[in-house]
Amino acid sequence: MALQFCDAFWGADIADQSGYEAILQRLQDGRHMCKDVEDLLKMRAMAEEKYGRELVAIARKAEGQIEIGTLKSSFDKMKAEIEKTGNLHIQLSERIREEVQKVEAFREHQREQRKKLEEIIEKLQKPKIVLHKKTVESKRLYDQRSKEADEAEQAVGKKTNVNTSTHRQSEKVLNRARLCMQAAILAEKQYRWNVDQLEKTRQDWESTYRSACEVFQQQESERINILRCVLWDHCNLLSMQCIRDDECYEEVRKILEQCEIITDNNCFIEMKKTGCRPPAPTEFQCYCDMDTNGSVMEMESVVAPSSGCPDADSKSGETYTPAQEMGGVPEEKYMVLYDFKAQEADELSVNKGEVVTVTEQGKDGWWTAWRNGISGLVPGTYLTKISLQSHSTHLATPHSDHNPINWN
Repeated sequence: MALQFCDAFWGADIADQSGYEAILQRLQDGRHMCKDVEDLLKMRAMAEEKYGRELVAIARKAEGQIEIGTLKSSFDKMKAEIEKTGNLHIQLSERIREEVQKVEAFREHQREQRKKLEEIIEKLQKPKIVLHKKTVESKRLYDQRSKEADEAEQAVGKKTNVNTSTHRQSEKVLNRARLCMQAAILAEKQYRWNVDQLEKTRQDWESTYRSACEVFQQQESERINILRCVLWDHCNLLSMQCIRDDECYEEVRKILEQCEIITDNNCFIEMKKTGCRPPAPTEFQCYCDMDTNGSVMEMESVVAPSSGCPDADSKSGETYTPAQEMGGVPEEKYMVLYDFKAQEADELSVNKGEVVTVTEQGKDGWWTAWRNGISGLVPGTYLTKISLQSHSTHLATPHSDHNPINWN
C-alpha cells in the first residue's frame, strides 16, 4: 500500500510547520543526490575518455614492423583492435555525458517547479501565522475581559446584599460592571472574528498544502525513477562496452588461431636464406706437394690420351660434359686433394688423386664436377687446378736425368 505525503506530514497545531520542513529537507536531499549522480557520471566519462585515448596512443606507438608471417598479421590485428576498443571507450564517454545532461535538465526542471510551489505555500503560511498569533492574543484578551466582567458582576451582587453601602458606591460598582461587560463583549467579537478569519486562511492553506504535498510526492517519485533509469542505463552501457571489447579481442583470437610456427619459420627461411649447405672445411696443404706454379706434383691416376688418336679416348672410357659436347668448351681439369664422401643426393664422391672436370664454381664453395659421366657437387677447397705445362711435362717419356714421377 502506497503512503501519501498529504496524510503524513501535518503539524501538531496550525502553527507547527515540522511536516512541511521535513518534506522540504527530503526534496533538498534529493537535489543533492542528483548532483552526486551527475558527478559520478562525469568522473566515469572522464575516466573512459582518458582510457580510450591511452589505448589509441598505445596502438599507434606500438611498432612490430620487424616481424614477419602470421605472427605479424596477428600483432597488426591486435593493434587495430586495441585502437578500435579505445575509440569505443571514447564514444562511451560521450554517451555518459549525454546521460549527465539529462539529469541536469531534470534537476533544473524540478527546481523551478518546486520554487513556484514554495512561493505559494509561503504566501499562505505568513498570513496564517499572523492570524494565529492575533487569534491567540484576542483569546487571551477575551478571557481576561470575561473574567473581569464576572468579577464586576459578583461585586454588584455583593453590594446589593449590603444595606450599609451608599448610593454612590452602588452606582460606581454598577458602572464598572457595565463597562467590564461591554469590554468582554467587544473582546468576544474580536476573538470570534479572528477565529473566523484564521479558519478561512487555514482552509485555503490546507487545500494548497495538500496539493503541494501531492506535487512534492510526484516530484520525489519522478526523481527516484529517473535516477534509477539513469543508473540502469549506465550499467547497460558498461555491459555493452564489455561485450564490444570481447568482440574485438575475439577477432584477435581468430587471427591468432591462424598463427603457425612452421609457417612463420618457413617464411623467414624463404626470405632470408643464404645457403643450403655449410662451407667446406679448410684442410692442411703440405708445401712439398706444391710446384713453383702452385700445382700439385703428384699425378696419380692421370691418363693422357693422345689428341690425334680417337681410339685412345674410347679405350680410356673418358666422357665429355654436355657443355663440351655441344659447344666445345675447353676442359678445366682439377686434381682431387682429399677424399670426399657424398652426404646428399646431389653431391659426388671423389678420392684423393682423381682428376675431375669442373663445369661450375659456386660462390658458396661447392663446385659442380664431372667424373666418368657422373656429375655432382664437390667442395672447391678439395680441388686444385692442373696446369697444362705441368700436365704435358709429367706425361712425356722420363729422361735419365729426371726423377721418376711418384705414382702412389
